[in-house]
Amino acid sequence: MTVSHRRVMALWIPDWPVHAHLAEFPDTDTDTGTGTESGTDPRADGPGAPVALLASRRVSACSAGARAAGVRVGLKEHEARFRCTDLRLLPHDPEIDARRFEPVLAALEALVPEVEAVRPGLCAVRARGPARYYGGEAEAAAALREAIAGLGFSDARVGVAEGRFAAEQAARSAADDPQVTSPSPGVRLIAAAETAAFLGPLPIARATGSDLGDVLRGLGIHTLGALAALPPSAVQDRFGRAGGVARRLAAGDDPDAGPSLVPRERPQEFGVELAFEPPVDGADPLAFACSAAAERFVADLVGAGLICTEISVQLTDDIGVRHERNWAHPKHFDGADVLNRVRWQAETLPRDADRAGAGVVHVLIAPIRTDRAAHHEPGLWSSDSDPRVHHVLSRVQSLVGHEGVVTAKLTGGRLLRDRRQWVPWGTRASETAAHRRPPDQPWPGSLPPPHPVFVFDPPVQVECVAADESSVSLSEDGDTLTAPPARLRIPTAGVDEPVETWSPPWPLRERWWAGTPPRFRLQLALQNGDAWLLLHQRGSWFAEGRYD
Repeated sequence: MTVSHRRVMALWIPDWPVHAHLAEFPDTDTDTGTGTESGTDPRADGPGAPVALLASRRVSACSAGARAAGVRVGLKEHEARFRCTDLRLLPHDPEIDARRFEPVLAALEALVPEVEAVRPGLCAVRARGPARYYGGEAEAAAALREAIAGLGFSDARVGVAEGRFAAEQAARSAADDPQVTSPSPGVRLIAAAETAAFLGPLPIARATGSDLGDVLRGLGIHTLGALAALPPSAVQDRFGRAGGVARRLAAGDDPDAGPSLVPRERPQEFGVELAFEPPVDGADPLAFACSAAAERFVADLVGAGLICTEISVQLTDDIGVRHERNWAHPKHFDGADVLNRVRWQAETLPRDADRAGAGVVHVLIAPIRTDRAAHHEPGLWSSDSDPRVHHVLSRVQSLVGHEGVVTAKLTGGRLLRDRRQWVPWGTRASETAAHRRPPDQPWPGSLPPPHPVFVFDPPVQVECVAADESSVSLSEDGDTLTAPPARLRIPTAGVDEPVETWSPPWPLRERWWAGTPPRFRLQLALQNGDAWLLLHQRGSWFAEGRYD
């Protein structure tokens, strides 16, 4: 069988970012939550459900179900919610797209060599070799699609045409489009002689960026065929290199066709696995059994000139339930750090008294984020934290547990106590609930700087009285005080001081739809020089903080 070296097979998984994020966050019900332990089908909801990914408060990708409800890429978040009230929103992380695409590439590389990863969700291979092996392009394309469908992506498509661009457009075409042959579900073939005719009716945006596409449409060029009909030299002179490349693509003369495909470099596997029979019960016995594997895991990375800043630990118990968690490190992992994460995760496994002896039968430790070790060498005037601090804190953490050593992170919120988030040492704030309340977002009613030095959690009840010893309260509209504050009394702190000056009260209203009563803030300066921040709620005054 003779197959042109320009023939390319492109495998495309529609709505790949949605697939990837549903696999990453299988149990997320809110727009910024994080996934929990696995053990459920990551595509239980399916990309056909109304799901959208957000980047900078705009839709960057959406599922077929969301598109059916009117959601489109580029819509603002509130407009997308308005069009589809049951829309499920997730934050878009391009790293998840790439990481979740690795198993797909690995499955393809088990069938055909030299796979080029064009972008997450799309890859290409030369058609000549697979066509010879499987007996034809249609048979080879069907084999590739079947392999990916076996991973759970039944909507995957394979397009075969002259050049990578035409092959991608073939994969995106419908089975009944002109010049398209579909010998089996999900497979689209374009004959070499039909390439130009197939590409001609496609919109100009398929081959151009947004800026060049807008210019061409303004000149009345709306299809690839109209662009291909222009003289090559004129397009090159008028629109530069980008216009010349777009014109070649539109004419079916793909500059990235054939031998110029760049196969990806297959990543080295650094994960380590252990199987136990009988099951290992208990965190300490499991950590002891994994000690050699943890050292080997780090040694393999060091041998490749890498360090690891985030790992995945998967523990599978004797009834097949998998408990998976990602662990981050403030610097990079060594063997003891990996072993501590295994121990801490084992301590959180659910215990069932009726089973009395259940344990772990399989352990998988795999790197999530790696970097070149040379990038983390300390400089002559290094500004990193003292390694002795890290050593001591990690040692204490190994003795008292993962959440026994914490650091404070500033997060968003309206009350002062809500802005403080305790994060376990070695854990990024993005892995906790703190990342759901970014401090740089607007928080109407929040306190502007400078902030009190002392914050009371919970707030301390106080008495704010007028000159006639009556309690100071707020007017019905909340704009004014019922009387000028004369004294501030805090019985628990022995404070009874006259008030020198005060600020107007300002409201703090949130979740009114849930019945949360309005609250008001008031700043007081006492004659002894102290300044206090008061909070009024449900008819009482509370000290939220004290200025120093």
